[in-house]
This record gives sequence, structure tokens and C-alpha cells, in this order.
Amino acid sequence: MEQELRQLQAEAETKLATLDNPKDLEEIRVRYLGRKGLFTTLLRQLGQVSAEDRPRLGKLANEIKEALEQKFNARKAELAASVAGADRQRDDLSLPGRLVPFGRLHPVTQIMDEVCSIFVDLGFAVAEGPDVELDYYNFEALNIPQHHPARDMHDTFYINDSILLRTHTSPMQIRAMEIEKPPLRIIAPGKVYRCDSDITHTPMFHQVEGFLVDRKVSFADLKGVLTVFCQKMFDQEDIRLRFRPSFFPFTEPSAEVDIGCVICRGEGCRVCKQTGWLEILGAGMIDPEVFKMVDYDPEEFSGFAFGLGMERIAMLKYGIDDIRLFYENDLRFLKQF
Repeated sequence: MEQELRQLQAEAETKLATLDNPKDLEEIRVRYLGRKGLFTTLLRQLGQVSAEDRPRLGKLANEIKEALEQKFNARKAELAASVAGADRQRDDLSLPGRLVPFGRLHPVTQIMDEVCSIFVDLGFAVAEGPDVELDYYNFEALNIPQHHPARDMHDTFYINDSILLRTHTSPMQIRAMEIEKPPLRIIAPGKVYRCDSDITHTPMFHQVEGFLVDRKVSFADLKGVLTVFCQKMFDQEDIRLRFRPSFFPFTEPSAEVDIGCVICRGEGCRVCKQTGWLEILGAGMIDPEVFKMVDYDPEEFSGFAFGLGMERIAMLKYGIDDIRLFYENDLRFLKQF
């Protein structure tokens, strides 16, 4: 058996010296040292050797196997170094370097972060809620009962009769007021969903809902907060705001808020359709019926709420005329921000 071990060692070393690529090297290693290799097969015959010779032959076999493994590893390292050296020789160092592309935040994400930062500086806390919402929080608790016509404005995606994809982040008003007592100053950013799809609407978009509840809160407080926000958002200290009467079931009185066109500064242009004004958000004083749903005393507390579409703000700030550009994943567009 000793002679057979020596013979296998000699064969393996001879083949090892002739190999010149890693694939062949691995095949020879498996052939001789693998679990079903020649050495393993030979070692299984140790049981047939006399008890006196077995320890000596077992020791010799292990020594030969370890020596071959070291030689295989050394040869593997030599071949790897040779391949790497060949690759380096093929490099043309006179070619210009390749720039590594850097990722960046999506323009809508940038705008949402900026909006949240402005309101946080004004003392508002940030709260987030579920995208999949209960009908109760999305409609009922916000003074929009089942057969209310206002639900037509929120045509959305239902999972069943009581669960849907939320149409606004206003449900966070109810969720927050159920947990905490006034004073409250909260903004709720997130995704919302409606069955709309055209150049100014998408089935999924982003919204920031804000609300403030305390004693003696007035419409003047709402106007002051939104004026400061618009000044900071559009970097115009002299920006004009216009409140137009409107209707929202969960605010009374309600208003659509316009700003002086940030493109033409009120002179009239294609973006503002020659009116000098751009619609930016909806707002109003929280309806007493909403307070009753969360056991707030409307005689003691008052508050205001507002909602901003992030894509709308981004389109106004960057002069974008098609909302679908945000979601086409065209790097030529996204790299501009």
C-alpha cells in the first residue's frame, strides 16, 4: 500500500506541473483529493492492512495528502496572479477614466423633504399612517358618510366594502386626535391613491396633510402659516396668496388657496393660463362634526387643516407641465434635479 501511495503522489505532482489554467487544476484536485478521489478510495483500504502497519501507513497517507493540498493551493495562487497580470497588461492607461454614476433623490422626494422641513421649523410634528385604510378613517370620521356626493371626488381603489387605498392623508387627523389631546400641530406626508390618470393626475401621488388644533385658533392663523410656508417654499418674500371659497366636508369654512404665479410673477403666462394665479392647495377650519367624532369639544377647541399635493408643488417650483414625467424613469429628466 505504501508503494501505491507514493505512486499516486508522483502522478499528482507530475500532472500539477503541466497545468496552466484554473479549470484544469480544479478537475485534477477533485480527481485525486476529492471525497470520491483516488486518495480517498485508497485510504478506505486501510482496514485491510495489518494492525502493526496501519498507524504508519495512515500517517504517511495524511502527510502526502496535506503536502499535495499545499502544492495545489500554491499553484492556484500562481495561476490567479498570472491571469490578473495578463488583465493589467490589456488595460490601456491612456484612456480617460470612467465616472461612477451617483444616485440622487427623486424630485418628488426632494420636495416632500423640503416641505416637511419647513413645517417642522414652524413647530409641526411629523406623523405617518397606513396606505391601506379603513373606510371609517378615510371617509366616515371625516364627515363624509357613505352616500355623500363628495365621495365622487375621491374615486379610489377598494379592497372590500370597508378597506381601501387611502385617497388622502387626512385620516391621520382622526388617528392623531384619538390618541392625543390638544394642542396638536401635525403634518402627515405619504402616498395616496385615486382613479385618475392624465397629464396632471396619476393613480398614485404624494400628499402632505397638516392640521393644528388648540384654543382660539382662527382663519388668520391658517393664513399666516400658509403665507410663511409659500414664502420659504418658493423663495419669494413678496409672494401673494388668494383664498377662494370652496367646499370640503371636513372643513368649514373651506378655501382653495392660490399663489401669485411664480413663473411670471402675476403678469400672465402659459403656465398660469394668463390669470397670474396658480392653485396650490386646499384648506379650511376643521368642521365641528369632525371634533365630535374624536370627543373634542368644538365649543372649547378649534383648528385648521390643509392638504398639499407634492407633485403639484414640484411642477410649480420646477416649471414641469406633465406630471407623468415623474414616473417614466427617464434619466435624462431625473438627472436635472
